[in-house]
Amino acid sequence: MPWLLPRVVAVVLAMLAGTALGALAGGWLDARAAGMALGGATGVMLAATLDTLRAQRLLAWLRGSQDAQAPVEPGFWGELGYRVERLLRSRDKAIEAERLRLQQFLSAIEASPNGVLLLDGDEQIAWCNSVAAMHFGLDPARDRGQRLTHLVRAPAFVAHLQLGSYDQPVVFTAPPGRQTLSVLVRRYGEGMKLVLSQDITERERTEAMRRDFVANVSHEMRTPLTVLAGFVETLATLPLTEVERRRVLQLMEQQTTRMQTLIDDLLTLAQLEGSPRPTVERWIRVDELLARVRADGEALSAGRHQITLHAAPDGEVAGSLEELISAVGNLVSNAVRYTPEGGRIGLRWRVREDGAGEIVVSDTGIGIAREHLPRLTERFYRIDGSRSRETGGTGLGLSIVKHVVQRHGGELDIGSEPGQGSSFRIVLPALRVRGHGHGGDAARPAEDAAG
Repeated sequence: MPWLLPRVVAVVLAMLAGTALGALAGGWLDARAAGMALGGATGVMLAATLDTLRAQRLLAWLRGSQDAQAPVEPGFWGELGYRVERLLRSRDKAIEAERLRLQQFLSAIEASPNGVLLLDGDEQIAWCNSVAAMHFGLDPARDRGQRLTHLVRAPAFVAHLQLGSYDQPVVFTAPPGRQTLSVLVRRYGEGMKLVLSQDITERERTEAMRRDFVANVSHEMRTPLTVLAGFVETLATLPLTEVERRRVLQLMEQQTTRMQTLIDDLLTLAQLEGSPRPTVERWIRVDELLARVRADGEALSAGRHQITLHAAPDGEVAGSLEELISAVGNLVSNAVRYTPEGGRIGLRWRVREDGAGEIVVSDTGIGIAREHLPRLTERFYRIDGSRSRETGGTGLGLSIVKHVVQRHGGELDIGSEPGQGSSFRIVLPALRVRGHGHGGDAARPAEDAAG
C-alpha cells in the first residue's frame, strides 16, 4: 500500500515534533517526561485533525454536484480526490457519448418511412416515432404511458396483439386517414414489444389496379377470340356460298385487327411506363406534327368530316415526336369515331400568355356527360362499351394520351357536353415551348371545329 507509508511517516514526524516541543517546555517546568508525553499526543492530534479536515473537504465536494474542481490537497486525500474526479469526468463523457448515440438512433428511427412503436410489459406506450403516431392516430408526448389498446380500437389489431402469436403481420384499415396498415409485432426484453407499421394503401390500390387490368385485358381478348373460334368452326363444318365465306372472312379480319390494335396499345403503354421522360433538347415544329395527324385523321374519316388546322409556323415544342403524334392522333381518331358524318373537327395550336403551349382537338360530335369526364383516362373505361367496340376503340387511347402528356410535364383538360361536341386540350409547360405561334381562342368545341 504505497499510500500508507507517507501517512505513517507524517504522524510519526508530528509526534516527534510534539515530543521535542513537550520536552523543551517540560524542562522549563521540571516535568520533562510529562511534557514529552503531552507534546507527542498533541502532535498526533494535530496531524489527525488536519487529515480529518482534508477528508471533510473531499467529502463535501463528493456530496455536491461535482461541477467544480476537486479540492487540491497534498498526500493521500489529494490523490484520492484527483482519481475520483477523473473517474467522474470519464463517466460523464461516457454518458454523453451514449446519450448522443441514443439520440442518433432515435433520429434514425424517426426518419424511417415505417412506424416504430415501443410497448412496455403492460402494453403501455414507451415511445413512438411520428410515422407510427400518424398511423395509429397518437400524440407522441401526450399518449406516452397510455395503454395502446385503449387508444387504438381496430378489432383486427387488438385481437392480434392479444393473441400472442406474432409470426405473421396483421393487415387492417386504420381510422385516421382510412389507410391500410400492415403491422408486425416482435417481442424483446422483459415482456416488451416492438410494433412496426407500414402504410400499404398504395400497394393495395396498385394490386387492385393490376387485378382489374388483367381481368379487363382477359375480357377484351376473350370476345374476339370467341368470335374467331366460332367463325373457324363455321368454315370447317358448314357449306358456305362464296358471298357468305367472304363475309365470314371479313368479320374474322375485323376481330383480328381489333386484337392487334389492343396488343399495340398495351405495348405502347408498357413502353411509356418503362422508359425515361423525353428530354427538352429535341425540338419539334408543331405545324408539321399537326399536319401529319390531320393527314391520318382524313384517311380515317374518308371524307366524312371536315378537319381544319390552325397553327403558326414558328411554334415548337420539346419532346418526343412519336409520343406526341400518338397522343394527338388518339384524340383525332376519337373525334372521327364519335362525330357523325358531316361534322367538323378542329386542330389548333396556340401559346398562352404564361408561355405554356396548348394543342386543342375539338369536334362537333355526340359529346360526353359531365359525370364521365373524371374517369375518361382510366384504362378500359368506356361510356358506351358496345359503341366503342363497334367503332374500333380499345379503351386505352385516352390512357395513352394521359401518360404522354404527363411524361412531357403537361396536363390534359377535357371539356364536353352531350350534343355539343368535345374539346381536348394538351397543355405543355413553358420550358418545352418556344415561338409565338397563336391559333386563336379555343373555348368552345363547335366554334373551334368550325375554324
